[in-house]
Amino acid sequence: MTISPAPLTPGSRIRVVAPSVSLSFVEHRKLGHYLSHLATTRLENLGLEVTFGAHVRESDEFSTSPIRSRVSDLHEAFADPSVDGIMSVMGGFNSNELLPYLDFDLIADNPKFLCGYSDITALQNAIFAQTDLITYSGPHWSSFGMRDHSEITRRSFEHAAFGTEPIVWEPSTWFTDDQWFVAQDNRPTQPSSGWWIVQEGEAEGIAVGSNLSTFALLNGTEYRPELRDRVLFVEVTHSAGIREFRRMLESVLQQPGGDEIAALVIGRFQVESDVNHEEVDATVASIPQLRDIPVIANADFGHTNPQLTFPIGGRAQIRAAREGSRIAFTRA
Repeated sequence: MTISPAPLTPGSRIRVVAPSVSLSFVEHRKLGHYLSHLATTRLENLGLEVTFGAHVRESDEFSTSPIRSRVSDLHEAFADPSVDGIMSVMGGFNSNELLPYLDFDLIADNPKFLCGYSDITALQNAIFAQTDLITYSGPHWSSFGMRDHSEITRRSFEHAAFGTEPIVWEPSTWFTDDQWFVAQDNRPTQPSSGWWIVQEGEAEGIAVGSNLSTFALLNGTEYRPELRDRVLFVEVTHSAGIREFRRMLESVLQQPGGDEIAALVIGRFQVESDVNHEEVDATVASIPQLRDIPVIANADFGHTNPQLTFPIGGRAQIRAAREGSRIAFTRA
């Protein structure tokens, strides 16, 4: 039975942890202390008390910390009754290293709001696969350090974190795709063409996935959630063009149940990926496992901004149509 964590409320305490890259990586960058201060201040302005894991600044030559330190901070955050929610510092490359050492019984017995994206995808989907606990794909703690053009992302997070009502997405008319963490000035928006309706149809199912390359790391493990009758959400970073996207997606669809997913939703490709609507249409049309299911692309989640928050393990309702498309979620 799906477990939905209690929503955050004004006065809730959140714990910032680093399952992948350490906080020191953020702080040592040119704008690091400014970003850190702004991120914490914005969360405090939502009425949250922001605390940090004991090992969150530990860092080695890979800008991460030992497995035992990262596991300890996660376990402590779930076990501490004064902590109501957990957020990741940022993404990285190695949250999957933690999975064999996590106490999933501890996590299931202490369900809490957990939010992050990118490399945190491995942790989120493993937690759902092992405990049925809903987690949230959405901004990191550090994401709140984006000074401009972050209003939609912040409102979506607040609605997901503090609410219980359904989450309904609306396509943004603009987006940004830049290194905002390096330079905060002169960040123009770009027009968005809205959702791409790749294949029409309607479907409903549990939402799983998000960052595709990270989700694919769970292939063949006990940490990959069921795919049959699920709505698969996938997005990639700037380094993945259409060919890399295609082969990673195929690797997931070849897993048990991958030929029976209910729907596919693809996040906006970064500009550097140089992927267009026609290439996505052709890719989807060429994959037999995707035949006759609704497919929407260019949705507002992943590595561009705005970034909408949604529940991994929540129930997604998808309607892909030339007019009247819908992406919505319930928490149970």
